[in-house]
Amino acid sequence: MILLENRQSIAILSFDHGKVNTIDVELFTEFIKQLDNLEKSECKAVVLTGAGSCFSAGVDLFRLLKDGNAYIEAFVPLLTSGLLKLFTFPKPVIAAVNGHAIAGGCIVACACDYRLMAEGNGKIGAPEMRVGVPFPTLPLEILRFVIPRQHFQEIVYTGRLCSPKEAIGVGLIDEVVESENLLEHAITVAERFAAIPIQSFQSTKRLMRQPVIDRFEKYRRIFDDEVLQIWKSEEIHAVIKAYLGKTIGKS
Repeated sequence: MILLENRQSIAILSFDHGKVNTIDVELFTEFIKQLDNLEKSECKAVVLTGAGSCFSAGVDLFRLLKDGNAYIEAFVPLLTSGLLKLFTFPKPVIAAVNGHAIAGGCIVACACDYRLMAEGNGKIGAPEMRVGVPFPTLPLEILRFVIPRQHFQEIVYTGRLCSPKEAIGVGLIDEVVESENLLEHAITVAERFAAIPIQSFQSTKRLMRQPVIDRFEKYRRIFDDEVLQIWKSEEIHAVIKAYLGKTIGKS
């Protein structure tokens, strides 16, 4: 489900969950466990990527519709917990986006400290509004953190999916790399980050990201229960079903 490889002081985590590495309860439960272990380990930095040709196509919407509200009530808080763990991880995390990073997959990449994306046909973006579901507080705040102000509303409202070069222009990606060099370059970047004294890195990372956590803590109490109820509504499930039928050809 999640592969772990060690390259000396660099840990490589690879999502390996079905054809497109969709996010579900099982994947994020394992993801949190892996991050907990790496936090305690001797590794100095992490590279996060996807097995196969996709980083992550985001939340498993078919599972969400199939398993219903009990599943949604377990999944949405777990999604937030996993993203919070990643966003505040006390060691450098480099995203090696090897293909599509859609919706939740895009948010995962944005929660990392530096984002590389392979050249090619991969797309990255947050089409939650097109899917029909609202953002929980933390995913939206993570996007706000990485996307420049002049692009933020457009990316969120339209759900535009960007090519690698377009993604650099709107702040979703830091660097585009030839596909065959992606992992090795990500390791090189991770080693560069790992060379920063860890106390200095952690202090600076906390200072940069604390405003995001403050907004999250403030607004989750106001909005996240409302968001959960919308995710559970039959009306929104019909919209999701229509979206899947239009984009994937299944309903």
